Amino acid sequence: MGQKELHRPFELYVSDIACWNERPLIYHFFEIVQVLEGSGSRIVNRNQFPYHKGSIFLFTPLDCRGFEITTPTRFCSIRFSEVFLGQCKSAQERERIMQWLKQLEYIFFNHNRFQEMLIKQPGDCRMIASLVSNMIEEYEHRQSYQEENLQHFVTLILNILARNVSANIGTSASGQETEPLINRMLLHIRQHISYPEILRVNYLASHFNLSANYVGEYFRKFTGESLQHYITHYKIQLVQQRLAYSTLTVSQIAGELGFTDESHLSRQFRKHSGISPVEYRKNAKQG
Repeated sequence: MGQKELHRPFELYVSDIACWNERPLIYHFFEIVQVLEGSGSRIVNRNQFPYHKGSIFLFTPLDCRGFEITTPTRFCSIRFSEVFLGQCKSAQERERIMQWLKQLEYIFFNHNRFQEMLIKQPGDCRMIASLVSNMIEEYEHRQSYQEENLQHFVTLILNILARNVSANIGTSASGQETEPLINRMLLHIRQHISYPEILRVNYLASHFNLSANYVGEYFRKFTGESLQHYITHYKIQLVQQRLAYSTLTVSQIAGELGFTDESHLSRQFRKHSGISPVEYRKNAKQG
């Protein structure tokens, strides 16, 4: 599977495409996409879903995504990493960053990952369209205070999306069974990431009324990766965030996220990141 990295903390571009020549790729960053013109299908983790003018998509790190074009398409892509929201270094600012990262988790992982983002209020649609237009102009002109202004625009867009996510969750709370099973499973994993005992296959099978032999196959079918790989990767992402933006010790982080102990966390972290937690924190502070 191909992969694509983000070489700067923030990128924005508007693209006109008549066909998508790249195969679906795994992107290692957050992305908000608004379709400005055109129609077709978007590919998310090997599943296809229609898009049209005005559609808004949210993509997370490690999502595999691409497009199949039906009519010539123009879209705006806003790509950013956690670093974009965390340029400053004071304790107060780091706390703010941690809150924003939690907000990002809420927005990007609690909405229906396999459908377009549903913006119900016409005023919110107009506001997002206006903000995207202003972001494009600000990004292209590259004047002083550009980064601060772009952070502000992203903040406003995320606030609007969060409001609509909250509304969507609220309206479906009484009928959660109508929510796709894979979404409920992903939400369960993220809500209980600190409790390994209820992330095991047997528990998930019982909780979601699946055969224990089918849980792994079902999860891979809809996400494109194994259950254990997904859980481990998500944990490592949370460890990286806490190392970079909190004052928690490695031992405290291990306890919070359900690792056996500090040694267990360190082994897993080095395996997936190539360096120790202490080295990662040092590099993050120097950056």
